[in-house]
Amino acid sequence: MNKRFKILAVALTAALPAFAHGADRGEAKAKVAGKAVTIDYGRPSLKGRDMLGQAKVGQPWRMGADSSTTLKTEADLQMGALAVPKGDYVLSATKVAEDKWELNLAKSGDNAVLGSVPLVADKASDSVETFTIELTGKGDAGELVLKWGTTVLKTGFTGK
Repeated sequence: MNKRFKILAVALTAALPAFAHGADRGEAKAKVAGKAVTIDYGRPSLKGRDMLGQAKVGQPWRMGADSSTTLKTEADLQMGALAVPKGDYVLSATKVAEDKWELNLAKSGDNAVLGSVPLVADKASDSVETFTIELTGKGDAGELVLKWGTTVLKTGFTGK
């Protein structure tokens, strides 16, 4: 009987990670210049916290939970002064001053830093409990919007 209990205990312990539940994943999609642009990200909830208010100036934030936020683009993008060739990227954001943020892009796989783009900060009229990324596209133009709590961060871009 003791041997059966040990086998069951080992099996249950090994299976626990499969039952662990992190934050839900989200996906934002848009067509820009007729091509797909997709962001995959974790969707943590505030649960009464002010997470972006706690962010330290100069420290990158993963923009989500559990695993990296990724951008896959079939179009060459222009985000401000930053040229983003079609491909796969890891996104993060950095608070550069109390009310200023920038979006950071690194090439997926080798993590080579491509560059950063300023984000326009705004206040939401209603608090957003679960971190949300929105992508919109119209013709060659697109917009990326991050929402969490009462903070809205956004940047426009074009594609070709």
